[in-house]
Amino acid sequence: MSASFLEFFAIALGAALCSPLGGVLAVLLKPSSLLLSIMAGCAAGVLLGAIGFEMIPEALEESSLVEVAAGFVIGVGLVYGFDLFMNRGLIAGPEAEQRPRVDRIHRKRRPRGDEVTVLAGASTAEELIEGMVIGISASLGGGLGIIVGIAIAIDNISEAMSIGTMIRSGKEGDARSRRWLTLRWTGLIGVSLFVSALVGWFVLKAVPPEWLGLLSAVGAGAVFYLASTELLPEAESHQYQQSGGLAAAAGFLVIMVLSQFT
Repeated sequence: MSASFLEFFAIALGAALCSPLGGVLAVLLKPSSLLLSIMAGCAAGVLLGAIGFEMIPEALEESSLVEVAAGFVIGVGLVYGFDLFMNRGLIAGPEAEQRPRVDRIHRKRRPRGDEVTVLAGASTAEELIEGMVIGISASLGGGLGIIVGIAIAIDNISEAMSIGTMIRSGKEGDARSRRWLTLRWTGLIGVSLFVSALVGWFVLKAVPPEWLGLLSAVGAGAVFYLASTELLPEAESHQYQQSGGLAAAAGFLVIMVLSQFT
């Protein structure tokens, strides 16, 4: 049975408010690298848990294995394509052999925006997908909407704190303007999530269950890409005594337990 509108509204609003909350925390607390590692690791763990214990199993109940697999691939492809678009078609890690060539090309054809704009803009676009995932999950019913909402809420706090930390460490503008830039970006991210969640609820609620299962698989693919390419590397880059990996395990375990009670 799908969630009521009030239940969905509370889930979507709570997840959306976590973005500006993370921005406020970044401004007031100036989070340490250890805290960023724990938050990013925990966010990755809960998202992977939500995919493994709720989103994919629910999708398989509503749609065929082929449809779910195709949806997952589409979800990964959509976010990967956006990643390539923002980076002019070239992405390489700091230790990759291809990194010098990518850097040379990016000096001639710069990514679409500075580092903050790329991260915050990509996060805003990602929230459109995550908001739709909340709307779809609430429409599918059971405890799926709650589990996905919790996972995305933790992810939003982590992303907002990372954005705020990056803006604060930048050299443009004074401290006041950097604080307002943090709040504007994180506020925009929260709004994009909430609006897309409403679209997911009102537009997709009448869609046949098998299509909702397919769309849930698309969302799972998109979220998996975000967790594996952004959150886990971010957690590991700031880790102390493998804090990121331990936090990811804890987040995964929490979702595993919650999935048995919802």
